[in-house]
Amino acid sequence: MRTPKTPSLYSIYSFHRLHCTTYFPLSFTHLTTLLTDSTVTQTSNPRHATQIHSHLITTNSLPIPFLHTQLINLYAKCGQLEQAVLTFRTTQHCSNVVTWTSLITHLSHSHHPLEALSLFAQMKRSGPGPNPHTFSAVLPACAAAGSHATGRQVHALAHKHGVVSDVFVASALADMYAKCGDMGDSQRMFDEMTLRNLVSWNALIVGFVRNKMYHRATEAFRELLADQSLSPDQVSFSSVLSACANGGGIDFGRGVHGHTVKLGMAPTLEYVRNSLIDMYSKCGCLEDAMKLFDSCSERDVVTWNVMMMGWIQSDRMENACNCFRAMIREGISPDEASFSTVLHALARLASWGQGAAIHTLIVKTGFASNRCVGSSLISMYAKCGGLEDAYRSFEEAEDRTNVVAWTAMITAFQQHGHGDDVIQLFEQMLGEGVEPDYITFVSVLSACSHNGLVDQGFKYFDSMSHKVTPGSEHYACMVDMLGRAGRLDEAKRFIETMPIRPDSSVWGALLGACRNCRNLELGDEIARRLFEIEPDNAGNYVLLSNMYAYHGRLEEAKEVRRRMESAGLRKETGCSWIDVWNQTYVFTVHDRSHDETEQIYEMLGRLKELAKAKGYVPDTQFAINDAEENKEESMWYHSERLALSFGLISLPVNAPIRIKKNLRTCGDCHTVMKLVSEIFQRKIILRDANRFHQFADGLCSCKDYW
Repeated sequence: MRTPKTPSLYSIYSFHRLHCTTYFPLSFTHLTTLLTDSTVTQTSNPRHATQIHSHLITTNSLPIPFLHTQLINLYAKCGQLEQAVLTFRTTQHCSNVVTWTSLITHLSHSHHPLEALSLFAQMKRSGPGPNPHTFSAVLPACAAAGSHATGRQVHALAHKHGVVSDVFVASALADMYAKCGDMGDSQRMFDEMTLRNLVSWNALIVGFVRNKMYHRATEAFRELLADQSLSPDQVSFSSVLSACANGGGIDFGRGVHGHTVKLGMAPTLEYVRNSLIDMYSKCGCLEDAMKLFDSCSERDVVTWNVMMMGWIQSDRMENACNCFRAMIREGISPDEASFSTVLHALARLASWGQGAAIHTLIVKTGFASNRCVGSSLISMYAKCGGLEDAYRSFEEAEDRTNVVAWTAMITAFQQHGHGDDVIQLFEQMLGEGVEPDYITFVSVLSACSHNGLVDQGFKYFDSMSHKVTPGSEHYACMVDMLGRAGRLDEAKRFIETMPIRPDSSVWGALLGACRNCRNLELGDEIARRLFEIEPDNAGNYVLLSNMYAYHGRLEEAKEVRRRMESAGLRKETGCSWIDVWNQTYVFTVHDRSHDETEQIYEMLGRLKELAKAKGYVPDTQFAINDAEENKEESMWYHSERLALSFGLISLPVNAPIRIKKNLRTCGDCHTVMKLVSEIFQRKIILRDANRFHQFADGLCSCKDYW
């Protein structure tokens, strides 16, 4: 009789041929190969695993610990983790320490940390004693569960079993402490190691980066380079490059780049190359990033995503969109990060048409149900002025437990001045058991502020302590809310009793309230405090100067302006954008550079006459820097009015007019927009630096409270 060959590439085929025709018990060698051959484990499906399981039972081979362990591994690798656990539970008497450790590893790697910890606890009670591999397997589960206390208990147990000196256990402990945010214990664990390998060093460097201790990460990398027995790998390089990118360490980053070239990693390892592009982009060296990008012989989707983010970080949104289109042309399929990135760029551009086209591509490629992409769609439509489209995207989301989608929609309502809808949706979110996060509360409190809902705002603020620790953004919302209600003294007392140090956002909210309430005395005090906190912010100087001018104290207003100029600060030039037939047009105050300037100014004159016929009275406080005789006239040449006039003469009568402005729109322009929406029966959507204003039938969505 000819001896059967040991199965390899044709293992599964051989098994089917043997057992679909006649029963023939496989040898131990056959079974071992079927369970461990990489070709089998990579190509098997649950049916193959079940057939092998049946054969092990039939031949009474299941009690053999090695085969039993490999069967559980096979189920796990086939994506049948539940079946692996069930097999373990029903045949636990066949398990040894390797079996327990294997299942703990699979549970941990499959994002089931609590189940892994539960199994480890059961192992301590009734199973075999854990070995170093067991501890190395369970410690990542402690980190993934965010259980610092459990991690300490496992550490103590490792001491008891005398395995802390094992390099893999010690490295896993250092990694666990780092992921739990305890870099002190992570560093101590690392320092106590008598033997360190590259995994140990990477655990420390990655830990520093994860906890935003970028300088410490670069120091640890320097020490690694000094260790002649070890050479950094792609994890080491990518981590330290991330530290350079986020810490602004361009000089050290260039040195790291040199090391990668010396070791031949930069051109060959995509992971390292992508990290280099990211580092140069975040450090503002976009030309260097582009050189690396252009030199890539092969670019994967991550490379394109990193380059797109580089353009966005450099505030070049059009380039980011062009990069996305070039990726599509090269035949690279976008992933969720690609779609989220390009949607972010389009939101910044407020390009509704291009965003809708990307939405179509998202549906075609099957990403419509993706959490991240779905939330980005909501934000994109909202920031393009399409609140109805944003809500439709929210309603179509399949996952109703996604706090990011709820928050995106709540923020959309808040930015568009729909305070009642914010409250209603927030209450619905709570009713469906979705826990709000930090950003959710910022949007809810901001909505209460902009809609005069003081009591409601305090109710939500007081409820935060049970869910989220309030930050400066939340306190700024509360100060703004009190200020808008005219309760300046109460707002000041609120700041003085804050448990955290008030920052510029908090004091800035109070300064804005002083402007609205015409309280020059308090405004002067707050502005001078802000000059010290953020000396480079020209807006504070402009605000105080305007307040002095409004109260007729022109010399003091000029002095504030002179102080601003001596500090080398200039007020940002106001400009407005409008998209007409897929082309963006930019206007500045008194702009006469447009090809259709004559028609635009002719329309402005017509608007002026029609507005006055409707009872318009100019509010000249918004023309503070102009001579008295020119104040009313100058306001008609504000950038948003020029963009509005161009929209009226260029867009179809039934098309909404969408305008973007880089600064807060002035109150007089706000009044004119309302009148024009009624006179021409047009919907006007104005997005300024703070929020959206939707004008229709002579009214604004902000209810004149912004």
